[in-house]
Amino acid sequence: MATLEAISEKARAVLDARNQARERSLSLSREIIRTAANSIRAAHRGELERAAEMLSGARASLDMQRALREPHPDLYGAGYVHDCQKEYAEACAFLAVVSGTELPEPEALGVEYAAYLNGLGEAVGEMRRHTLDRMRQGRLREAEMLLGSMDEIYHLLVTLDYPDALTGGLRRTTDSTRGIIEKTRGELTVALRGEDLRAALERAVQALGACEVAPTGVGPVTEEGSDEGE
Repeated sequence: MATLEAISEKARAVLDARNQARERSLSLSREIIRTAANSIRAAHRGELERAAEMLSGARASLDMQRALREPHPDLYGAGYVHDCQKEYAEACAFLAVVSGTELPEPEALGVEYAAYLNGLGEAVGEMRRHTLDRMRQGRLREAEMLLGSMDEIYHLLVTLDYPDALTGGLRRTTDSTRGIIEKTRGELTVALRGEDLRAALERAVQALGACEVAPTGVGPVTEEGSDEGE
């Protein structure tokens, strides 16, 4: 029985440590997701430096979470770990596109490839929102560039045809990305055609104005002049 008591004490110590690591890791996950969402909102408002600062804080939380998992590798496969890495990767990718910088690689972000790829796919949704904002502001060329970035991400994702167990459901994310891009492409095409039509109408109005008959320099004939002619 003494042996059982020793086993019980050891088991309790191990499980207590693992439970504490799990609770702390889960709390960090929520914090990372919340910070990533706030960073995306800041990027939409054009507050790029603030967005970058937020992501620096999220990265510190990711590093803390990784340190907590090292003694407990079984926690690594927890769904919340994948989710927070995905949200962080999404925010980083979106900020890179909006600020016109290169996309960061997964190793640089400290996230797994499955989470990174799903984050890229979900960033397309935020890019659509940003594209629509640019369209409403009449900045159609910027909207076209954003659509081009969305296309590049989709063309990457569609080539990665692996089981969902390896990619964290990437196939579903890719299908959603395709629908978002096609809808955005249709709306942008209508806006561009409308802009072309407006420009054509302006040119037509200017051409009609130029074709108006210019004064000949001969004054109008008055009644007095007419009587003198008689």
